Amino acid sequence: MLTGMKHLLSIAQKRGCAIPAFNVYNGETAVGIIRAAEESNACVILQVYSRLFMSQDAQFIAPAIVEAARRSPVKLCFHLDHGSCDEAVVRAIRCGCTSVMRDASTLPLEENISVLKNVVHFAHDIGVDVEGELGCIGAAKDGVSTEYTKVDDAVRYCQETGVDALAVAVGTAHGHYKQAPILAIERIRQLYAALPAALVLHGGSGIPDDQIQEAIRAGIRKVNFGTDVCYAFLDQVRKTSESIIAVDLFMKEPVEAVKRFALEKIKLLHAEDSNAEMA
Repeated sequence: MLTGMKHLLSIAQKRGCAIPAFNVYNGETAVGIIRAAEESNACVILQVYSRLFMSQDAQFIAPAIVEAARRSPVKLCFHLDHGSCDEAVVRAIRCGCTSVMRDASTLPLEENISVLKNVVHFAHDIGVDVEGELGCIGAAKDGVSTEYTKVDDAVRYCQETGVDALAVAVGTAHGHYKQAPILAIERIRQLYAALPAALVLHGGSGIPDDQIQEAIRAGIRKVNFGTDVCYAFLDQVRKTSESIIAVDLFMKEPVEAVKRFALEKIKLLHAEDSNAEMA
């Protein structure tokens, strides 16, 4: 069933687990994630980058994801990841997203707050949840920043914007890490103790399992996986026999590869059977 991010994160808070948020790029990756969620009876977030909603492809892909989520027996959220502008947010909502992330993290604090305050105002009015980002979560190719989200800034940010979830800078980056990152677990604990919003960990691909689990114990309630979904899918595409010329048959193994990856992360985040939980 299609539901909101805030509902799923309240389940995570009650269970002391985290909800996996998987980026999906086409119908096949979406199918693999949904099959994993159903097999493990897990709540899952399906998220799509801003560039999809800014393209004509959204009119074909988004309705299929929404309909699949509605028909599923498990709770699924359809989420905009890294909304680059207000137009992307509006388009995502029109395409059926039940939650949106508006990324204004490169702006000064005052401007970031102003942008998110406006998004929260119109999104909450129509029942759509909002995620913001505060701090420097850059690209892994540029190295991992040790400038962590400041607790005082985060408290002000949440109070003035009213976001439902907050992505924080605690030693991660987006993309393929050159070396395994070391998370600022104590900063996560401090942020968790101080904030009303659920904490989000971006750049989950490539973080050692023990650190992810420690981050969850410290208070992380949503973990994003994007790069590794791509690797799971594309690595299997390259391995699939060229003798298979029927596209539906060719895609069977890549879909299964995505499902196997998602099942691993669902288990890692202790999200199995989270669908049975009432928020």
